[in-house]
Amino acid sequence: MTKEPTVEDLLAQARAGSMRATGRLLTLVEGERRAEVLLALEPASAPAGAGAPRVVGVTGPPGAGKSTTVAALVGAYRQRGAKVAVLAVDPSSPFSGGALLGDRIRMAAHTNDPGVLIRSVAARGHLGGLAEAVPAAVRLLAALAYDLILLETVGVGQSEIEISAVADPAIVVLAPGAGDAVQAAKAGLLEIADLLVVNKADREGAEQTVRDLHIETGALILTLVANRGEGLPALVEAIDAHHRADDPAQREARARAQILSLAYTRLRTAPDLARLAAEVAAGTCDPYQAARLLCGLDGRANGSAGQPAGNRTSDSWA
Repeated sequence: MTKEPTVEDLLAQARAGSMRATGRLLTLVEGERRAEVLLALEPASAPAGAGAPRVVGVTGPPGAGKSTTVAALVGAYRQRGAKVAVLAVDPSSPFSGGALLGDRIRMAAHTNDPGVLIRSVAARGHLGGLAEAVPAAVRLLAALAYDLILLETVGVGQSEIEISAVADPAIVVLAPGAGDAVQAAKAGLLEIADLLVVNKADREGAEQTVRDLHIETGALILTLVANRGEGLPALVEAIDAHHRADDPAQREARARAQILSLAYTRLRTAPDLARLAAEVAAGTCDPYQAARLLCGLDGRANGSAGQPAGNRTSDSWA
């Protein structure tokens, strides 16, 4: 009977170049053994800033060309000899919970390169545009000596603010089109953009989109035709030159957004959620008290579930 490898065994194999072992470790950090993997990393992890990989986020609306941009960046950094990982966060299947989009289809040119790891990660209902496992996956890949980690986020309407807490820089990719800059501003994408890229810049309307973006934001704006590599050297140069200079308040705001997003994901699977939802639906508990109970903020909410909603002050959550 073959002995199941331990986390330490898998780490040793992954550091020796086994992509299979790396894949198995990523599966573990996506599941219930995440803490076990992270604990095993601690002795070998480099201190912050010492040999840490560059983590670059790429987000934007559907159809803007995020995957094409990521594939072009992989090629550019591989030409330098960098070891590159791509975590492509995909919408989850409502039936299986698995990633719907195929990373090997989107980045076929790099799948046989031993210096490139491409991994689809299912969002599984996570709010912030990143999968819950991504921060842990980044730590794992850092410990495995990856030089660059590219995070491509889901881009289908979730709040993307969390990417700015994990990646530096955060790149927002847009395509030319009527009102695209304004729509991106309304969606909050421009607020998290360190670099803005107008992809498909050979299309009509690209210059107008750039002008509109200059009105909406002071971020650096670049143009790109990703599938032909036009503008790619300038984008790589901008990524290399960018170093976010956050003050403590900004760092805390980014951390707060990440914590709240992860907490929301945990609350969605809390064992008491179904019971509290049934009580709210039946009118025996109001949603404010249910929210307090779900978050463990007992206080005045203790013992309130099961009482008629009209007998309690419904604004006690505020």
